[in-house]
Amino acid sequence: MKVLVLAIDRDDDFGKKAGVEGPVIGKGKCIDAALKLSLADPEDSDANVVYAAVKLYDELKKSGEFEDVEVALITGHPDVGVKSDIELGRQLDIVLKKFPADGVIPVTDGAEDEQVFPILSSRLPIVSSKRVVVKQNETIETTYYVIYRYIKEILSDPEASRVFLGIPGLIFLLYGIGKLISLSYPQSMNIISNVVAGIILLFIGGYAFTRGFRIQVFRALTNEFIQLIFGVSGLLIITAGMVNAYVNIDTYAVQLMGYVPEPGPIKFILYIHSINTTVIIGIGVVLVGRIIQAYLRRNPHIWYNIAGILILPTFWIIIDVTTRYALGVVNFHSFGTILEILGAFVDVIFSVVASTFIRRYFISWASGGNSEVEETSEPVQGAESKA
Repeated sequence: MKVLVLAIDRDDDFGKKAGVEGPVIGKGKCIDAALKLSLADPEDSDANVVYAAVKLYDELKKSGEFEDVEVALITGHPDVGVKSDIELGRQLDIVLKKFPADGVIPVTDGAEDEQVFPILSSRLPIVSSKRVVVKQNETIETTYYVIYRYIKEILSDPEASRVFLGIPGLIFLLYGIGKLISLSYPQSMNIISNVVAGIILLFIGGYAFTRGFRIQVFRALTNEFIQLIFGVSGLLIITAGMVNAYVNIDTYAVQLMGYVPEPGPIKFILYIHSINTTVIIGIGVVLVGRIIQAYLRRNPHIWYNIAGILILPTFWIIIDVTTRYALGVVNFHSFGTILEILGAFVDVIFSVVASTFIRRYFISWASGGNSEVEETSEPVQGAESKA
């Protein structure tokens, strides 16, 4: 078996620094090339790759494990990538014409040069491989290559570039504008700094929120405008109710309990009770928007949202009764509480029954009245297949 010990210089340091043109074939010529590169740049590890290849060549010669052994050096191109790999393949073909090897042992100094292994294996089997480590050079070169590769991917991927370049770019841009404005109005530096910081946090928070919940803002503005308007309205109602309850919590406590409790679990439960109505109303507004949007789009799943509105009174009753019971205002034996619980049960039963009929109606409505045909088509097809 004839084996070729092959030193690889993918970025053509030999050509750039020492004027050595590849391929270089033979022990003596390889040593001369390594000496030239060592004199031109003593810190370049590619010279050590050639020395290691020559040493391996001598060892294999002495061992007599193979029928014949040869050592060679191939150099690529400074533009690492397609150009360098094409050049390496061309030089490898020249080497194989002069020494028709049956296998190859590539010698490299890091991850970048090892990217050409598929080129080698497409021409002849790789018997083994050797990586040359010069002090800390392996870690340094591998780390550099990984960082370079990911930076290149970030620049080429629009989504990644928006996150890793777009957001930091916006931050620097806003701070730059703020700094320029502060030169003309130094007394307003505090205000400018707070405004800039607020805009940055608002942008980053909004981006993270929309990406995390898969909310497509521009699509929602164009395709789901009605639902968006009702959703924002419901959110504003809930927010207003929460703020109002917080401001008037003491007044509400006196009306309901006759005294103002100390901050703690009791006051928190009282706060939950006080925002119950506005939260339910806000959710109802959101569901109304979804119903209108689904109706305009003739979406059969409109019945989900209708069922949600029908069941909302039950949630209101549950929160109202449990919070008032926790506050000691009512007990489960009072007539009013029993009526509320019965009302919740009636609402649940009514919601389930009504939702069943509503579901059938809207499925038929969305399909143009062909729901019965669709339901009976599957058994008929099954009977035909059995026959």
